[in-house]
Amino acid sequence: MAAPTRSSNPAATAALAAGLLAVAALPAAVALAQLSARVRLVQAAAGAPVAALLGVAALVLARRARRLSERTLGRAGGEGAARAGRILGVLGLCLAASGAIAIGFYGLLVHYQ
Repeated sequence: MAAPTRSSNPAATAALAAGLLAVAALPAAVALAQLSARVRLVQAAAGAPVAALLGVAALVLARRARRLSERTLGRAGGEGAARAGRILGVLGLCLAASGAIAIGFYGLLVHYQ
């Protein structure tokens, strides 16, 4: 059994980190709104664009990592981390879109009350 080697593909690790942050951005903003008296739920909507930007960054970094791995014929490593970063980036984009839609409807309901 071969010992695990360290990946020489930092874009894969960055894609994974950006994907994790994208998924965590919106729930963290909502949790902050629940725990803090100074932040309201509508203000927590700022987490949606943050999640979207981090999701796009994860997708770009995952693509860069995958291309580097293909160029080096797999010697750079990081294919699994790049794939996980890509999946988490897409999930972060979906969370950002659904959060933006939910906040939009909430704003409409508050406005026409």
